[in-house]
Amino acid sequence: MSESCNSRQFSWLVKSCFPNPQQDIHHNHRVVTTSLHSTTAGKASTEDQSISSLPHDLLLECLSRVAHSSLFSISLVCRRWAHLLHSSDFYQLRRCHGRLRHTVFAVAVTDSALHTASHRIGHDASWKMASFTAEDVLCFHHLFSHARLSAIGRHIYIIGRTAMLRCDTWTGTVTARSGMIFPRKKFAAAVVYGKIYVSGGASRSSAVEEYDPETDTWLTVADAPRRRYGCIGASVDGVFYVIGGLKIGSSGNENSRAAGAEAHVYASSMDLYDVEARGWLRSRSVPGGGCVVAACAAEGHIYVLASHAVELSFWRFGARKKSGGGGFGEWCRVKSPPLPAQFRLDSTVRFSCVGVGDKVALVQVMGCIDDLLRRGGRSTRGLKEGLVLVYDCAAGEWSREADLPEVIRRAACVSVEC
Repeated sequence: MSESCNSRQFSWLVKSCFPNPQQDIHHNHRVVTTSLHSTTAGKASTEDQSISSLPHDLLLECLSRVAHSSLFSISLVCRRWAHLLHSSDFYQLRRCHGRLRHTVFAVAVTDSALHTASHRIGHDASWKMASFTAEDVLCFHHLFSHARLSAIGRHIYIIGRTAMLRCDTWTGTVTARSGMIFPRKKFAAAVVYGKIYVSGGASRSSAVEEYDPETDTWLTVADAPRRRYGCIGASVDGVFYVIGGLKIGSSGNENSRAAGAEAHVYASSMDLYDVEARGWLRSRSVPGGGCVVAACAAEGHIYVLASHAVELSFWRFGARKKSGGGGFGEWCRVKSPPLPAQFRLDSTVRFSCVGVGDKVALVQVMGCIDDLLRRGGRSTRGLKEGLVLVYDCAAGEWSREADLPEVIRRAACVSVEC
């Protein structure tokens, strides 16, 4: 990255790094006046400095207060500013100053572009769109057709079958990262202690993998007790939850009662992996059975949406195992989402469940392309695609938010603090 760049499109904060020798700096540039205390002579003096010459900690304080819309410009000023933008201190300062907001991101990868849409629950009237061309992301559509999303800090990791992309929600850049060791499809993924864990979706392995974003490497850490397909991941208190799904390897002509019971257990159960202890805890199942169709973590609980063929139920699982408070392992049925009265549940309906601070966002996304072809391209009966409902964990009530944009309704969702 160049140490200098064209400043014509930058704000006054960015321009302050480039004093104009033709004019009086006091009238044409912002000047930061700071008191420099001499530790050796015990004297205090005051001098005018441009923002670029501020000490490291003061510069961090200044930059951490800028608006979100200016973060991209900051990354282009110089190497020093770009380095500060990527530091953990910068992120923590923005949190302390109230500059971070929980934001839902929907991501869809097509054969021509990567599309994102962002929405702040209770603040934005609509979703904000952004797109990246295939040349920018250097990827192929088929590798990300069933991608899972994980967020670490301001970064969204788009995990495909054999490849992965990292999207920076501050600068809008997308970079390629290392793919998983084992090819997977419809697997569980969650972030625990700043690392990504994946399980399921691999026909030839029951391995649980761990991704370290600092080294960009994957490592096998355990073997799952059940080999699942179509499962969902979540995490609370250092525990990685692998939820729902179907048994991999079961024969299509198995019609025995035992085989059906086993499939039912997979679809309604959770496997719990304690990351710190490197061991599996006792599996838990959703009361009343049903097939888990969406799940997420929020406010120390796991929230599960289960399908019972003709109706949906919504459950809360006490997941505070290590932080105290009691109630670990307790299930509680909570208010079901208020779907339209004419809604009829079928196999083409897809939901995405995302924890957003003290709320849970439930997004109805478009079914897969095979489902659409089988039903002649018609939308799900009685249900508008892109419906977004929000559950307030404290109040126990649902509300309606802006629908997803049409271009991104076959998407995966994730919550990012950015």
